[in-house]
Amino acid sequence: MELPISLAQLREAHERIKPFIHRTPILTSESINTIVGCEVYFKCENLQKIGAFKARGGLNAVLSLSEEQRAKGVVTHSSGNHAQAMAMATKTCGIPAYIVMPNTAPEVKKKAVAGYGAEITFCEPTQAAREAAANLIMEATGATYVSPYNDYKVIEGQGTAAIEFMEDQPDLEVLMTPVGGGGLLAGTALAAHYLKPKIRVFAGEPKGAMDTFLSMQKGEIVPNTTTNTIADGLLVTVGDKNFAIIQKLVKEILVVNDQEIVDAMRLIWERMKIVVEPSGAVPFASLLKYKAQFAGQKVGIIISGGNVDLGKLPF
Repeated sequence: MELPISLAQLREAHERIKPFIHRTPILTSESINTIVGCEVYFKCENLQKIGAFKARGGLNAVLSLSEEQRAKGVVTHSSGNHAQAMAMATKTCGIPAYIVMPNTAPEVKKKAVAGYGAEITFCEPTQAAREAAANLIMEATGATYVSPYNDYKVIEGQGTAAIEFMEDQPDLEVLMTPVGGGGLLAGTALAAHYLKPKIRVFAGEPKGAMDTFLSMQKGEIVPNTTTNTIADGLLVTVGDKNFAIIQKLVKEILVVNDQEIVDAMRLIWERMKIVVEPSGAVPFASLLKYKAQFAGQKVGIIISGGNVDLGKLPF
């Protein structure tokens, strides 16, 4: 099977970013295991630097730039977690960062990006507006564009979470992530394919932005024409680089509605005593909804982030 990223590249990415990230813990809950009827292991990327797995891909992309590219800085667009990842990575490396954010992004994420010293440009909350603003900045500054998800260096970085997960919990039978742009899912699927081919990889996706589910059914990318979900980190259409990997290596996309996401998020808060954002609760919501198909198995869930706007808690 022809794949664009090798195991060696995933390993190199892990070595590259190791000095700058946390090896996040894996937590379990007996009460949650009883509720879902299987053994669930949570890889807590909500406890990662910047509060999300995106720190991995952002760092790998920035650390892989040439000296010439570093001098001119990077530009990206993001509703929050990738913006924070790039702002942190560029501050670590001492290079300029130009971040385009939708004006509807959660306040907690806007403040965090500003706190790292990035230059923020706000835009309307559409993909077209984000891309147009990023293009103008690239023309003006010569900065290198780093996609939030549709970039092989970003995908390599995101795959390192799954490498750690399988090293620390080698008996997993299922791996689950959320899917928005698809960087975490594609990276996870690649790591699983190389390190433990028998693991089945699933993703949870919100009904209000279920482009990956529809794309898998149709066999080609079906863009989100509208997005309406509490999972603000999953509003983008899956990237073509990611989709090519997901098509080959991911078992199924499981769709959940916003109430199911909120219920799952609340259960994690109550039983695990950790903060998870709506997007991060989506795979657990999928497990709760479709628990019959995972009965008795060892299921690993990557909690993607914990950057919640506490002024807008849904419970």
